[in-house]
Amino acid sequence: MAEEESSGRAVQDAPVGLLREPKSLLYSVNARIGGYGRDLNAHESLLLADERGYLGKAIGYENLQQDISPRHIISLHWHPVRLLSKQPPALYDDAKKKYVDWAASRQLKSGKYDLFHGWSGSSLRSLRVAKKRRIPSVLEIPLWHIDKMRPQPVETSPCDTDQRVTGTLLERVFTVTTQQILEEYDLADLLLVPSECAAKSFLDARVPEEKPFLLGAGVDTELFRNDTSSELPSDFSAARPMRAVYCGALTRRKGVHVLLQAWNKLSLPHAQLTLVGPVCEDLRPSLAQFEGPSINVTGFLSCVDEVFRQSDLHIFPSECEGSPKSVYEACASGLPQITTFQSGDVVLNEVNGLIVPPNDIVALANAIRR
Repeated sequence: MAEEESSGRAVQDAPVGLLREPKSLLYSVNARIGGYGRDLNAHESLLLADERGYLGKAIGYENLQQDISPRHIISLHWHPVRLLSKQPPALYDDAKKKYVDWAASRQLKSGKYDLFHGWSGSSLRSLRVAKKRRIPSVLEIPLWHIDKMRPQPVETSPCDTDQRVTGTLLERVFTVTTQQILEEYDLADLLLVPSECAAKSFLDARVPEEKPFLLGAGVDTELFRNDTSSELPSDFSAARPMRAVYCGALTRRKGVHVLLQAWNKLSLPHAQLTLVGPVCEDLRPSLAQFEGPSINVTGFLSCVDEVFRQSDLHIFPSECEGSPKSVYEACASGLPQITTFQSGDVVLNEVNGLIVPPNDIVALANAIRR
């Protein structure tokens, strides 16, 4: 097979007959199919499998798309885990992961599938079945190797979940532990990682170098484009301020607190910062401290393409990321960007943006001023 570079990493030559397309894929994701974020990633992956004719079934929590026939979709919308919806969010999310994994493992036992595609944290039972039945498997990784991620508060990160296993019966049953995620890494035949930084986290953890596979993302270039050819003004003014935008969950892991501090440090006279995305609890103190007329918090928006078309600069200073869609979308919209190496591989320093170190207020402020 000839080498290919389509996803950023070469597929090495292999003896004829070893590589083939599957006949029936089982895809499992702890998300909806169709929508935004991971929901959109699932939708796009399934579109390709359906187009190539090997999509068997896809399991998710709701079907929000109409491109793929419902006969290929198993929706868990009315799932029994809803009974735990009053539990802490982290526990409820882990319970949903365990349930979609259970549903997928039952499908695999039917013998109808010759490839399994699951997501990290919600595929252990399925991967055990796949390994026992010699079904090839791929595991999609949304961020980094679990041991290389900086611990976050329990309610926002899986990194500290082992600390909760000694708690209530529900926590012992439904918590997804670090050890379980590490077992997933071992069982999967291929690990789909979203960026060079994510791949490095696995190599640093001594995962065999042939196992991580760099899988880039894509963007709808018809939707995210900027047809205006107007140049930036030589001087910004009250009538035409500099318009910076951040798009993503408003949380400390993504460096939004650093962005707020850098913005406050700059005190730019004619500039507006728009923060697009849901507000996480860990960022509320920073928002309260730095709120002001030059900062606009919109919450979640479905029309991000319009926001990008009205902006001059996209800033995404994350300290731990996979490969965020918003960086691709801002690039397709023609925006220069300030981001970090930890935020994916789209921005090339001094080419289509600037790369700054994470958690560096001065470096970020200097980049914004430039």
